[in-house]
Amino acid sequence: MEQKSSKKLKILAVCGMGLGSGLVLKMTLEKAIKEMGINASVEVADVASATTMATDLVVTSYEFANSFFQKGIKVITIKNYTNVNEMKEKLQEALKES
Repeated sequence: MEQKSSKKLKILAVCGMGLGSGLVLKMTLEKAIKEMGINASVEVADVASATTMATDLVVTSYEFANSFFQKGIKVITIKNYTNVNEMKEKLQEALKES
């Protein structure tokens, strides 16, 4: 699936502290967006920082998702941070809703 818009999406990979698991999530995201031909940048952030950052999409675990739903930020929840297929499916769904 190719992204139709030339606008570069800003995606935040969010974990509790913005360290280890966030970096794993970022690497999986980058692989998925490359395979899908999506024009996007991915940054890692902790939950507290991410809730105040401008972004098009947040990718995180179920346990952190409510922090973003309450602020009206679009969120993808991921069960397995290393599963590229899960990531691609969730991204495709989110981009269809845009």
